[in-house]
Amino acid sequence: MKRARRTALLAALVTLGFVPAVARAAEGPVFVDGEAQPVFSSTDVVRESLWVRAPVDSDRDGRDDEVYTEVVRQKATDQGLKVPVVFFNSPYFSGGNEVTNHNVDVELYVPNRHGGLDRRDGSLLKADADERIAAAVGPNAGRITSARYEAYFVSRGFAVVYAESLGTGQSTGCPTSGGRNETIGSRSVIDWLNGRASARDADGKNVKATWTTGKVGMMGVSYNGTLPNAVASTGVRGLETIVPIAAISSWYDYYRADGAVVAPGTYQGEDLDVLADYVYTRADREICKPVIADLVKKQDRVTGDYSAFWDERNYVKDASKVRASVLAVHGLNDWNVKLKNVSQWYAALRRNGVEHKIWLHQSGHTDPDVLRSVEWRRTLNRWFSHYLYGVDNGIQREPKATIQREDGVTWTDEADWPAPGTSTARVYPSAGGSAKGGLGLAQPHRPVVESLTDDATVTAESLANLPSSPNRLSYGTRALATDLRFSGTAKVSLGVSFDKPAANVTALLVDRAPDGTSRVITRGWTDPQNRVSPSVTLPVKPGKQYKVDVELEPKDYVVKAGHAVEFVLLSSDYDYTLRPKPGAGVSLDLASTTVELPVVGGPSALRKAVG
Repeated sequence: MKRARRTALLAALVTLGFVPAVARAAEGPVFVDGEAQPVFSSTDVVRESLWVRAPVDSDRDGRDDEVYTEVVRQKATDQGLKVPVVFFNSPYFSGGNEVTNHNVDVELYVPNRHGGLDRRDGSLLKADADERIAAAVGPNAGRITSARYEAYFVSRGFAVVYAESLGTGQSTGCPTSGGRNETIGSRSVIDWLNGRASARDADGKNVKATWTTGKVGMMGVSYNGTLPNAVASTGVRGLETIVPIAAISSWYDYYRADGAVVAPGTYQGEDLDVLADYVYTRADREICKPVIADLVKKQDRVTGDYSAFWDERNYVKDASKVRASVLAVHGLNDWNVKLKNVSQWYAALRRNGVEHKIWLHQSGHTDPDVLRSVEWRRTLNRWFSHYLYGVDNGIQREPKATIQREDGVTWTDEADWPAPGTSTARVYPSAGGSAKGGLGLAQPHRPVVESLTDDATVTAESLANLPSSPNRLSYGTRALATDLRFSGTAKVSLGVSFDKPAANVTALLVDRAPDGTSRVITRGWTDPQNRVSPSVTLPVKPGKQYKVDVELEPKDYVVKAGHAVEFVLLSSDYDYTLRPKPGAGVSLDLASTTVELPVVGGPSALRKAVG
């Protein structure tokens, strides 16, 4: 009882700022209102460097790969205190190389009558991996640290562990951009923390993690957040929770879209091999060249088809194995790792009964901590306090979704995401698309076919803004009578034909303001040769009409009253797709075309808004 009073008093004094956070004896951490308090020194700490043995030989040298790992823990852990771990795994701790992206100004492929491929312009779509690997910046020479989070967690009673992904920095093995070996390498650190894997120091001496409870939480942004998804999908014991931020759940959906070769935003021409080249920073500059050359071949920028190669990098299919709770975080305006990656992952976790929560903010490809949101730090603290220390702070019983609204100020808590009460509402285009056709509740029955001509040299935003253009078709509602909220995934079903055997198809959903300015709400892409499946390429016969569906990237967005909603169809998307020479014709049968919107309130809300 006396110790409890002392602990509570100390916590109150630290919280009020009367007592500095200092290293304490092995009494343990302090929690106030369900949050870990800063009662440990974040500078007077124990630091260890070691190599964890991973049961995989990805560099094909006949030896198990090793994962370079650094530990930062409280000095009290040398006196018997056992603490959980916040684990950051990254391929970026040692920087990156100079790389060259693929040329995207190429003609699209066409299946020939024998089922092979015909490159119409003779372009070489595969780069020579040996020529693309530039000199490395060299393995990490100084200690690894997270300026944003290390002091925060260490002072609150969590050890922090860093690891360099295979093929990077001081780790051995090879980078494979989401391949199974990278998952095994990352998982091996958790195995070491739980006594199931071995590690050595620089002198070759065995190192054990006797100071930890074995409870681990992984977190990170982008690639660093993708690795937690990958490891969680193995069901490894000891990984209690993950916080993937702006993370990939399926690498196919990062570099492809329904058969189309599609770039991450602002990285036109990047692909798996380019990223592997970039992070290949281990000292041996030769050993991984054959591995990266294999990536070039198997990633297939020719057909864009889903394959066993991509399936290896799909963590969604293994959501049933996940034991860890998941706090999924994503920017609603992230066009690098697009929202489909978190949406499909989150839905799969829900279906499989995994404890879950989602945070959606209005920024792009970034950590919400840059928003300086007090609520974010509180949520993160309470999440780890609950799942790593077992503190019953109620976070697991709170609303599952936290969403920042378009004003950048308002945050709302909702039961889950997509928003409850969301259902599909349909609208249909009507004639006039080269300028501005209609978009309404009535489905046209009279056959109307309108056409566009591809011009990949013009951006989608520019085409959407033009009052008329031969290079796009645009259809809009009247000005909305009420606000209209989308939550989830929109889809367009097209009756479409082509005058060439290959073409891109791009669909946009646009918010048109009363002053005529526009904003792209979301967009999606497909290859009509993959109209049956992302895994199957089928010929397109010029002049024949096909049913082609385009799934747009998920979104949560409010279109304000007085604005209009527009559906815009174009072929190539300058910033994302391959860019063939202008000229391919696309014809749209309006009577066979439907736009499906994920409307909060469903069809009745749509009818009220569009009248």
